[in-house]
Amino acid sequence: MVQATWNGVVVAESDAAVVVEGNHYFPPAAVRREFLRPSGTNTTCPWKGEASYHSLVVDGRENPDAAWYYPDPKPEAAHIKDHVAFWKGVEVR
Repeated sequence: MVQATWNGVVVAESDAAVVVEGNHYFPPAAVRREFLRPSGTNTTCPWKGEASYHSLVVDGRENPDAAWYYPDPKPEAAHIKDHVAFWKGVEVR
């Protein structure tokens, strides 16, 4: 079981997370959506496509753009469509 925690709270947990380039991508149902806030940030990966971001909000503290996902990935990354990965101080183990 892999967990993502931030600010002392589990924000995602799954035994079906997929590791891509060293990042754990959690299935959509494994992420506690009540801690996610939409962000206007987007980035582009040459082989995965365009990523969209969420900020994490836990106990009144915000971690901007700490989660990302690929809503419409390129074919090579289709297996992580809508899966969520974390960074910026989010502990994944």
